[in-house]
Amino acid sequence: MVHFDRLSTEIQNSDPTENFGFAAFQQRRKNHWDKAAENHGKGWGRYYHQRLAEIYRQVVSPGQRILEIGCGKGDLLAALNPSNGVGVDFSLQMIDAAKQKYPQLVFFRQDGHELNVGVETYDAIILSDLLNDVWDVQTIFEKILSVCHPGTRILINSYSRLWEIPLGIAERLGLAQPVLDQNWLTIDDIQHLLNLSGFEIIRTWQEILLPLPIPIVSDLINRILPKIWPWNQLALTNFILARPVPTPGHDRPSVSIIVPARNEEGNIQRIFASLPEIGCKSEVIFIEGYSDDHTYETIHEHIAKYPSEKVSLLRQTGIGKGDAVRLGFEHAQGDILMILDADLTVPASYLLRFYDAIRTRKGEFINGVRLVYPMESQAMQSLNFVGNKFFSLLFSWLIGQPVKDTLCGTKVLSRDDYHRIANNRSTFGDFDPFGDFDLLFGAAKLGLKIVDMPIRYMDRTYGKTNISRWRHGFLLLRMAAVAACRLKFV
Repeated sequence: MVHFDRLSTEIQNSDPTENFGFAAFQQRRKNHWDKAAENHGKGWGRYYHQRLAEIYRQVVSPGQRILEIGCGKGDLLAALNPSNGVGVDFSLQMIDAAKQKYPQLVFFRQDGHELNVGVETYDAIILSDLLNDVWDVQTIFEKILSVCHPGTRILINSYSRLWEIPLGIAERLGLAQPVLDQNWLTIDDIQHLLNLSGFEIIRTWQEILLPLPIPIVSDLINRILPKIWPWNQLALTNFILARPVPTPGHDRPSVSIIVPARNEEGNIQRIFASLPEIGCKSEVIFIEGYSDDHTYETIHEHIAKYPSEKVSLLRQTGIGKGDAVRLGFEHAQGDILMILDADLTVPASYLLRFYDAIRTRKGEFINGVRLVYPMESQAMQSLNFVGNKFFSLLFSWLIGQPVKDTLCGTKVLSRDDYHRIANNRSTFGDFDPFGDFDLLFGAAKLGLKIVDMPIRYMDRTYGKTNISRWRHGFLLLRMAAVAACRLKFV
């Protein structure tokens, strides 16, 4: 008689690497890559690997703690300039070559299916052209989860199946590195395996259409065409950026609410009356700049009326809302940074939802969206609505994540992530008067999970908007051009 309960338990507790020929599979590959080590990364493949390094440098900031599984000779890991770089590969010849070439890095001869690199966690974990060549992808993902912290980024590139025949022909002609039978995984396949292993995808994209070293032509084609439909469907490699699925937490981080206020005298009383209590403690920082009314004096008077509240007032010396936000963020002490427009077209009560979304790590950059619910009659003019729709589509394409509203003033992120964005500000320049795109582009560059938060957009009850439709519209196009050069076509 078959004991099904016992059989089910044995199946659940079994290790996929212990059955079905795993040992023979791995030994064959070890022998293959030991023999291939001498010529790895040479010849026609050199351009391909150089291009991969360029792409990875755009996503991984220098100075991070980086782990690469299947590191080969360590060239990609070294190109990323890690503060602590660890490479793992099961080929003895590859690891010996890597140790000699990059003594400042740490290398282990180890099978990724049996990963054991200690208890340290890493900021970025790289699997470049690895998934095509492993026995069990899910086991690899489950192993790397143990060395992730909540902010770890998983970076994967894997051959597209459309290239199975072209690469086979290139091998026979001696133009490509010979490989054994491959796992030809689609993006959907990888996404399902990531989800089963405790990860979620942030974004995906395609790279490299011409993997041959033709001067000027190769760079031009590979920087532009793989980012445009339908050429992206023909690209050689699929890239995936993922993170660990957030786990529920019970902490209540502190909050700093930044309120840029120019010509908002009539709204100050409503702001003080409507601000909710958020987190374990909160502070409010008003930034007043060049008002024609009595905004500064009114804020000062209301601070005196609420001596028990932690409220401060700064006077802006630069120009534009973006400058005001940066000034407020520089003085902020909270773990979480929030922007609230003083016109209260986004009610302050919504900040509680933003706080809950970032506290539970549903997102790492929470972006307000005014274009989901119907607006009040005077909240936004029709032409402005069309313009916002256009820029939301454009910027979603540029950053690779859906952003339905680019100019909603209410945005929330952690103070640590803001400082990382500020440290990379030179990437995009410092000409954004709104501050929205400085933050959005910076968050995208860091690979943060951007989440839209729908809100109801209300009519102004005092004052008028500081946005000039045509002048600022052309400025937005200029920002889009910069982002295209620095984020998309790189």
